[in-house]
Amino acid sequence: MVMMRLVVFVMMVCMLLMDVLVESTAQFDPYKVLGVTRSASQAEIKKVYKRLAKEWHPDKNKNPEAEDTFVKITQSYEILSNEEKRDSYDRYGTVDNTHSYAHRGFRHFHDNFFDESYFHFPFNNKGGRDSDSKYTLHFNQYVNEVVPESFKRPYLIKITSDWCLSCIHIEPVWKETVEELETMGIGIGVVDVGYERRLANHLGAHQTPSILGVVNGKVTFFHYAVVKVHLMQFVEDLLPQRLVEKVTDKNNQEFLNSWHELNKPHVLLFDQVPSVPLLYKLTAFAYKDYVQFGYVDQGLSETADLLRRFNLNTYAPTMLVFKEDVEKPADIIQAKGMKKQIIDEFITNNKFLLAPRLVNQKLFDELCPVKQFHRRRKYCVLLITGEEDSFTSGNEAFLSLASLNTNDILRFAYVYQRHQQALCDVLLKNNDGSSQVLILERRNSAGKVLYKPVLGGWNGSEEDKQKLLEELDRLQKDPSILNYDAILPELNNEFASMFIFRWIYAACDYLSEIIDDLLHNNWREMMPLLSLIFSALFILFGTVIMQAVSDSSEEKQPTSKAKDASKTENGSPSSSNPSSRQPKKNFVEVTELTDITYTSNLVKLRPGHINVVLVLTDATKNILLSKFAKEVYSFTGSLTLHFSFLNVDKHSEWMVAVLEYAQDAMQIDSDEDDLSTRKIDYTGYVLALNGHKKYLCLFKPVYTGEDVESKPEEEGGASRSRKGMTRSRSTTLQIHHKLDRLGLWMERLMEGTLPRYYVPAWPGLDKITVNK
Repeated sequence: MVMMRLVVFVMMVCMLLMDVLVESTAQFDPYKVLGVTRSASQAEIKKVYKRLAKEWHPDKNKNPEAEDTFVKITQSYEILSNEEKRDSYDRYGTVDNTHSYAHRGFRHFHDNFFDESYFHFPFNNKGGRDSDSKYTLHFNQYVNEVVPESFKRPYLIKITSDWCLSCIHIEPVWKETVEELETMGIGIGVVDVGYERRLANHLGAHQTPSILGVVNGKVTFFHYAVVKVHLMQFVEDLLPQRLVEKVTDKNNQEFLNSWHELNKPHVLLFDQVPSVPLLYKLTAFAYKDYVQFGYVDQGLSETADLLRRFNLNTYAPTMLVFKEDVEKPADIIQAKGMKKQIIDEFITNNKFLLAPRLVNQKLFDELCPVKQFHRRRKYCVLLITGEEDSFTSGNEAFLSLASLNTNDILRFAYVYQRHQQALCDVLLKNNDGSSQVLILERRNSAGKVLYKPVLGGWNGSEEDKQKLLEELDRLQKDPSILNYDAILPELNNEFASMFIFRWIYAACDYLSEIIDDLLHNNWREMMPLLSLIFSALFILFGTVIMQAVSDSSEEKQPTSKAKDASKTENGSPSSSNPSSRQPKKNFVEVTELTDITYTSNLVKLRPGHINVVLVLTDATKNILLSKFAKEVYSFTGSLTLHFSFLNVDKHSEWMVAVLEYAQDAMQIDSDEDDLSTRKIDYTGYVLALNGHKKYLCLFKPVYTGEDVESKPEEEGGASRSRKGMTRSRSTTLQIHHKLDRLGLWMERLMEGTLPRYYVPAWPGLDKITVNK
């Protein structure tokens, strides 16, 4: 018996190979399938394909051969729409992908000639394929239909393939679960990896069988044993939290009174089960934008007052809907077999308040739809009001009038002027801050409306009510009374969350996906993220290491800095001020600014270069140049700095002419009278001159040395004999210390933080002042 089965199995494999060879060599004529000639253009082929695909689509055509015909039509169009494949077929009578029909050929042969019940080879699941065919998903269908619908109902999708033994094992459980979930409104989908590899990769499914759920466009994989209880719980876990609020005697008033803040009707479901039924959660998810849902467990003692208050029959589930009146339900439904269709109809008829507030454009479009036909006109009675206490009586009067409305073509609504200022500015001609009622009709989706304001404003009096009712009666007889037109802007979304909250929610969802992938070893999907994380860590640690190396190299130079400091004290040109470049020479090159070097060193100085000029006299030349070299030595590494000195004994008139444009700086420490009566000593001044942009920065000397004359003089002849020497030394020290703060000034010059004094034109330096 075993040998017989082995022989039969070998024969079956051989016949499979023969079938593949026959099918691969058989000629497949796409022109006959589409019914076009070989000279047909691409436009003709596309037109015929659309017509045939629509006619033979398995979801619309119940013919048993519809699936095979649809596949042939699609494959034929793929060949003829691709110029390269079409040319290959016209030349050789075949293309590379014609072998895809071999598997289907063997499937047909296998179904007709082999009895799986005898040989126990469950390679083909024909019954499963037939039951899954109506749920088959294609890539475009998933993107255009499933993802948008997943924001209203969850989808449960199975990833399967032919010749998959595990797919056959889970088929009975899948079929039983689908039959129950489908009655609740859950979307079902099946993806065959053999035909929809692109969609399977898009979903992140890399093995079969796989089961996943889609809610709000987010894909979540099922990772537990495939049993009905687990699948039902998986679908329930897909839904967002707090869709339904548990209501008891303590919080029922708070729940019902929130209608004004949320701008939604409130629905209460009374049932005896402790947990919220899945059907009710699915309904709450579908209508979450319109209705707030609550659940009352009748078996709890904390809900006894609610049951007595509404006098409910506890033997059947009951739904109550509350609108503006929280004491009396606006509608009620009670039935033992609460079906989805009954619940949907009940919620649809009560998903708006009697007079809702227009809080976004979506609500405005549904309450006041655009006119389509003459008999389907909808008029919106709009109250423009405020939320202060002074408007309360008028708002309540408008609500009482809306509660008496029984005309389907009239919709009452109101807006707060402060929240919808753009809309109110268009509709109100004279905006004096008072309430106003308008009757409007939307004419197109671009925002055009016809409207008419009710004269006299609105304060809720009986006279105002009578005026409004008269206008509404006139409107039903003569729609032409709407004699104003306007283009309305899009309404602000008053419930839109702030950007930071949206970002936090998105980050939380992303982190939850990462944790889920880590827990279930979905490494293929995690590889891009892990690569990004490790790359960022590598760059971070590399930067830290390089910074540590650079810091250590800087710490190895303390001895050289100490030597520089000692040289500074002994008169060598060095400074403790930092610079961007190390000095290239052990000396400072300082040239004299004369009529010969004036043009090259200032007037025609290259853009971006600055000449730092020290002002001195013949008497102070040696002392100031030595101090100047020490202070600027650390800045000689800059390629844009040049150093010069100017003899003020020769060019005092040039100094006066240049410093006329820096009078603000010259008057900081001196009075105007002093400047006019006392000759200014320019010795120790430093000018930073930018010849190209024609501006200067000024350094004025500040004496910070020790005042020798302030010390108590010695008594006797020795003191008198050294008086002349003390005065001479004091003068020398004062001149030496004039440039003490030049290093700090140079740092500010390099940072660009010094004040600039602009010069219209540089004065000439050809005239030498005669010493008097």
